[in-house]
Amino acid sequence: MRTPESHRQVQNDRPSRREFLWRSGGGLGGLALSALLADNLRADDLRATSAKHRAPKCKRVIQLFMAGGASHLDLFDYKPQLVKHAGEPSQFGEPVETFQDGLGPWLAPVWPFAPHGQCGKLLGQTVAPLGAHVDDIAFVHDLVSRSGVHSQATLLQTTGFQLPGFPGAGCWLSYGLGSLNENLPTFVVMPDHRGMPSNGVKNWDAAFLPSQHGGTPVYPDAPMPIADLHAHRSGDYITPASEQDALRLLAQLNRAHAATRGGDARLDARIRSYELAARMQLAAPEALDLKAEPAHVLKLYGLDRGPQPWPKEINAEEEAFWFAQKCLAARRLLERGVRFVQVWSGNDNSFPRRNWDSHEDIRRDQGPLSTGMALGAAALLTDLKQRGMLDDTLVLFSTEFGRMPSSQGGQGRDHNPFTFTTWLCGGGIKGGITCGESDEWGYKPRDRQHPTTCYDIHATMLHLLGIDHEQLTFRHNGIDRRLTDVHGKVIAGLLA
Repeated sequence: MRTPESHRQVQNDRPSRREFLWRSGGGLGGLALSALLADNLRADDLRATSAKHRAPKCKRVIQLFMAGGASHLDLFDYKPQLVKHAGEPSQFGEPVETFQDGLGPWLAPVWPFAPHGQCGKLLGQTVAPLGAHVDDIAFVHDLVSRSGVHSQATLLQTTGFQLPGFPGAGCWLSYGLGSLNENLPTFVVMPDHRGMPSNGVKNWDAAFLPSQHGGTPVYPDAPMPIADLHAHRSGDYITPASEQDALRLLAQLNRAHAATRGGDARLDARIRSYELAARMQLAAPEALDLKAEPAHVLKLYGLDRGPQPWPKEINAEEEAFWFAQKCLAARRLLERGVRFVQVWSGNDNSFPRRNWDSHEDIRRDQGPLSTGMALGAAALLTDLKQRGMLDDTLVLFSTEFGRMPSSQGGQGRDHNPFTFTTWLCGGGIKGGITCGESDEWGYKPRDRQHPTTCYDIHATMLHLLGIDHEQLTFRHNGIDRRLTDVHGKVIAGLLA
């Protein structure tokens, strides 16, 4: 008969479930461990599961982000008053604080507008390629920001908060919905090939969520699209056998670490990251092989030629090539199970600007960028629709704020956080509509009491994915955090 002391001794000698799994796992750091741990839902996992409240209208998202502040007044939101009163002193009827005191005379749209589609949506000349899709697009012209500063306003659109330290929207989708393909990341980010946006990786970092939910940067135009996925060419001494030895050693170190830190979520996340990297070595190169596309698809995206050397002046054709390349890579990733792809445009502060922050000259800066965006986005929408993917894919156009209706330096426009444009297309969205209008100048929302916020856009996105935005939470520092903070409403007018 066992005494209490001997019973305790047996219990102490018995390996924990985690340690047993580690001992029997072997290989790539115990491949079975993270899969079984995933089945053993923690409280946070239960909260994510309970947030799924309805049948989803879509299962994946592409966010096209124009870094620097796309001008709604010159691209999407036509204002006859600006044409009528161009050159006259701007009068707002109230004190206005702008970023660089850009309160010059009223500035008319720098490109002509024309109607498109059965809905007759007016688009600026440089974004006319989107005209073929306006009957599938819902435009929102009364979006407001809480900041006119690039870093804060960008974080607000990407994370729902003005300060760093909060997960990106794609991280929340990964946390709430999980993966559709265990061999590829759930959240992929394609930065502009010229540089990072304001805040850099903070826009897609997992923050306090488990780190495996963070965005994975991918550069489809680079010789190595995913950094450090394979050994550097200088590591020619690495053989398959030595790599397996290194992985076994890593597994032993992880086992030793796990034995003294039971329930450490950071270890679980690290293990999953290592395992995903190993699986991606096979899956990612195939997914990012754009040359595998048939000739007619490459032609649709304008990729049936190679990129040319950068010209001294910004060139719309080159902008279209680089943006369309990311859009095609995004489609290939989505059809292979990636949940959320974020495509960035405009992150170069050299002169002349190759970003959307057009203080000096709207026509020079945003002309090539907007044409490149429109050509790439139009090809993406056509491709998704032809494949039947647009029905369950949400495409979201974003920027951190708009531009002022008054001029700056004669040809530029200052920041306008008071109202700007976003548009949505695809899974569950009612097309051919405008939902929310700006005033006659495009300065503020027409209905100043009930503008649209990023929280509303995020709430609507989650709703379309079958998630209640108020229920998708994660306990952090004693607070049940969520993407929409304590705000947000689903925009019923956007829903099909």
